[in-house]
Amino acid sequence: MVSENKLDKKIRELALREGADFYGVADLASANDFIQDQGGNEVASYPRAISLGIRIMDSIVDQLPHRHEKAVAVNYRHHGYNIINQRLDLLASRLSSQIQGEGFRALPIPASERYDDERICAVLSHKLAAHLAGHGWIGKSCLLITPKAGPRVRWITILTDAPLKVTGSMMNEHCGDCTECVDICPVSAFTGTPFLVEDPREVRYDARKCEKYLEDGEEWSVCGLCIYVCPHGRNKDKR
Repeated sequence: MVSENKLDKKIRELALREGADFYGVADLASANDFIQDQGGNEVASYPRAISLGIRIMDSIVDQLPHRHEKAVAVNYRHHGYNIINQRLDLLASRLSSQIQGEGFRALPIPASERYDDERICAVLSHKLAAHLAGHGWIGKSCLLITPKAGPRVRWITILTDAPLKVTGSMMNEHCGDCTECVDICPVSAFTGTPFLVEDPREVRYDARKCEKYLEDGEEWSVCGLCIYVCPHGRNKDKR
C-alpha cells in the first residue's frame, strides 16, 4: 500500500492521463443526510468522493440553437453526451480498480443512469459531488457552473474511503442577476431561485417539464440551451 501523499498523486495523475479535464476530492460529511435520502445507507457510508469532469466541445455546444436540425441534434447526443459518458465511465472504472488495488473501497457511480423514475434522479448527484469538491457552484439552471468552462462539462463520481486530500469546498455562486438560462428554457422549467443547500431541487427546477419536452419531440431531439447560453461558458476570454 502506498502512503497517503503518494496515493493522492498517483490517483490524480492517472485521472488526468486518462482524459479527465477536472479532478477533485470532496468531503461528503456535510451532505450525508441528503446523500442517504437519495441513495441509501450504502452510498452514504463513503466519506469521500472523487469528482471527475470532461469538457464538452464548444464546437458542438455552440450549434445548439440549431438543435432542430437532425445533424446538430445527433452530433450533440452522440459526441456531447453518449461518448463523453462512456469515457467518464471507463475512467471511473479504471481509477476505482486502482484504489481497490491499494486496499481501499471504491464505488463508481454511472455517469448518466437513472435509478429513481419518480424523482428523476441517479443514486447520487454528480453535481453535488463536484460542488463539494470545489469545481464550481450550482446555477439557476441546476447545472454545475465552473469558472473555466461554465456548465459545458459532464461529471462522474467515485465514492471511496481512501484517505485522499480534499481539494476544495463549495464555491459561492457568481450568477448574480443573470437569468439567461431561465429565460431561454422552452418549457420554463427553472424558477430562477438561487441554490440553497437546504432547499429541495423542486424549488429551482421541474425535471418533468424537461423530460416531457424531449419525449414530445423526435426520437433524436435534444435541448441543452441552458448549457449553451450560460455566459460563464460562452466567454472566450476565460478559455
